[in-house]
Amino acid sequence: MYKKILVPMALDHGISPQTLEVARALSGGSGEIVALHVYEMPQGSVSVYLDKDAVAEGFSRARGLLMEKLSGLPDIKPELVKGHTARTIIDYANDNEIDCIVIGSHKPGLSDYFLGSTASRVVRHAKCAVHVHRRV
Repeated sequence: MYKKILVPMALDHGISPQTLEVARALSGGSGEIVALHVYEMPQGSVSVYLDKDAVAEGFSRARGLLMEKLSGLPDIKPELVKGHTARTIIDYANDNEIDCIVIGSHKPGLSDYFLGSTASRVVRHAKCAVHVHRRV
């Protein structure tokens, strides 16, 4: 069983309850589970048109959604960080001695084969075990 499991959570997808259950099973009931949401800052020309208050409001909204998804789950540690999704998940896992990542994935489309999804990037670059839960 794994001692420290990271569950990256996209707040706009409904797969999080399933990935958290997979993490619980893999922890054997005694491991620590961290639910991580990566808040991607607006990029490029979009960032020029957003003031600091709008960005802060978006970050605050993300925190509220994360806490809402985790309400009633006191055994899950919430984490909200800013960054690029795949790279930040990998860096967080490395910096926090995570020994397993449980990540949800959608059915890959054509663009994923050329560009790669977040889950596929994490699988390719993570130094720890990665379990991918695919929604059917």
